[in-house]
Amino acid sequence: MSQAPKKGGIFQAYLNFNVLYKILIGLVIGAIAGVILAASGVTALPAWISMFGTIFTRLLKMIIIPMIVGSLVVGAASVSPATVGKVGIRVVIIYLLTSACGVIIGLLMANIFQPHAVLEAIEVAEKVPATTDQTIWNIIANIIPTSVLSALVNETVLQVIFFCLVFGLCLSYLKASTDERLKTIAQTTYNVFDCLTEVMMKVVSGIMQYAPIGVAVLICEVFAKNGPQVAGSLVIVVVACFLGYAIHIVLVYGGLLKVFGIKIGKFFKEARTPFITAFVTRSSNGTLPTTMTAAENLGIDKEVYAFSLPLGATINMDGTAIYQGVCAFFLVMTCYNRTLTFGEMGMIVLLATLASIGTAGVPGAGAIMLAMVMAGINLPIEAGTTLALAYAMILGIDALLDMGRTALNVTGDLTCTACIAKKLGLLKKDSVLK
Repeated sequence: MSQAPKKGGIFQAYLNFNVLYKILIGLVIGAIAGVILAASGVTALPAWISMFGTIFTRLLKMIIIPMIVGSLVVGAASVSPATVGKVGIRVVIIYLLTSACGVIIGLLMANIFQPHAVLEAIEVAEKVPATTDQTIWNIIANIIPTSVLSALVNETVLQVIFFCLVFGLCLSYLKASTDERLKTIAQTTYNVFDCLTEVMMKVVSGIMQYAPIGVAVLICEVFAKNGPQVAGSLVIVVVACFLGYAIHIVLVYGGLLKVFGIKIGKFFKEARTPFITAFVTRSSNGTLPTTMTAAENLGIDKEVYAFSLPLGATINMDGTAIYQGVCAFFLVMTCYNRTLTFGEMGMIVLLATLASIGTAGVPGAGAIMLAMVMAGINLPIEAGTTLALAYAMILGIDALLDMGRTALNVTGDLTCTACIAKKLGLLKKDSVLK
């Protein structure tokens, strides 16, 4: 008599449990533990515990370049030459427009809430990163790499994206060639990158199984370090940002879906999973698999989403744009006891919109972008200054703000992709259409 197969035990049960629920449980456990530690006077975790959070962050960073290379080459090569211009131009324009709207909403929230703080009792616990002297024109010029290998090794994301798009678009033309030799080698090359994409999807699935542990540790560190005092002046920043995120979803995304004739309820039902995943992982790139699954469920043609979603994970940063507006206001109001001038607000809109193109879709990238935006309005963040002190406060709650802005970024990617697909007649499910 054959024996019944043995159950896999606790480990197998863990793997079979819904990953979203696991991450949410990790989030709650980490927050509770952090509050308890803060109340006990413990503001830093032991190095061996903190290591688990660092491992999670490094795992997310590890997959960025191969994920971008595989997804963008396949996405660009999947677009037929006849629709390259239609898809590419529309996607970039709608991404930039929604990002500009995000900055404006952020500045509006900042002017309403007037977030600021008194610095005497604040202790600097973060190292302020050095800012660069990059101008808008340098940012645009630096999109083109002088060495592809150097861009890959140094993880210069925007340059990698540019090369992958050019490579993928040229590959799409070769795939459509009437020359049988060119068509064959192009298809073989496409299959290689398609395989790379599928392998990276498997890697991401494995990382997501570890995510609950990493998330619990990272959230615990945030709450242990800040404790109840987060409810002070910084809570106004959090409220202003999250209210801005909500307004952006309702007005900008809801407005776009209505204009393009897409059922809002059906859309957000499918967008819920990538939204939650992005919220707890704080990584647009790490959320790509679930975002692509949602796009598939909505009936969006792969020709569109395989191109626009990986691109959007890096260049479409609406939540980050709102964050820039609120936090720039907080820094100026706190350090100089004044509001932003109209000239400064206009420059922030321009800088944050363009800088969002080069902001990597990984945890914490928005804080570095904030330093660049401040330098762009002639208020550079330098160590030992009052501005550096206020910036350190923002860094202390950046993980909380990053959750909301990343969730908004991912929702924006899916919204814009659905709208472009509808415009091109590549949204195939009638149940989604009005």
